[in-house]
Amino acid sequence: MLEQVPDEVSVLAAVKGRSADEVRACLEGGIQHLGGNYVQEVGTLRPVVPQSAVWHMIGPLQKNKARKALQLFHWIQTVDSLALGERLSRLAEPRESVNVLVQVNVGREPQKAGVLPEDVPALVQSLAELPGLSVRGLMTLPPLPERPEDSRPYFRRMRLLLDDLRREDVSGVELEILSMGMSADWEVAVEEGATMIRLGTTLFGPR
Repeated sequence: MLEQVPDEVSVLAAVKGRSADEVRACLEGGIQHLGGNYVQEVGTLRPVVPQSAVWHMIGPLQKNKARKALQLFHWIQTVDSLALGERLSRLAEPRESVNVLVQVNVGREPQKAGVLPEDVPALVQSLAELPGLSVRGLMTLPPLPERPEDSRPYFRRMRLLLDDLRREDVSGVELEILSMGMSADWEVAVEEGATMIRLGTTLFGPR
């Protein structure tokens, strides 16, 4: 499957519910990026898998777990409020930047985390002003699709949102990452501009 992914698109393995053996096999197969939903689960996995892995927080992060998350993850993909950004900024190690993505609730689903699309520019600007944070792009989890094509309007909205942000040229913001697309719709996500896809079932099989 990996040979079907364009070279410029990073594959992140979503390891929720997976064993250490599965994760090690994934890394041996050429995956470099691992995504965890839970601080506690990743805290158990990290010591027993190769340290070369790049870890991404892809689940909601409570402010009271931010300190531990910074010890475990190289990237935090689920920053959706200034309060969380400020907490990460205060905890960041001196002279080191925390790579963060802004999570967008592109489907406006009340049960999901993420900032609404119209509020993204203001949040990006505010986060960019915080010491210790490096805002690298956007992340989204659209409504669960019945067909892959159902996700296309949401992915397109995200690409346009990122394009608009890039034109604003916010100082100190790189905005090169668009993390979207999972096992059910990753090919559509790539067609619409994803630079990182998050795969679980496609890589590991059903849990």
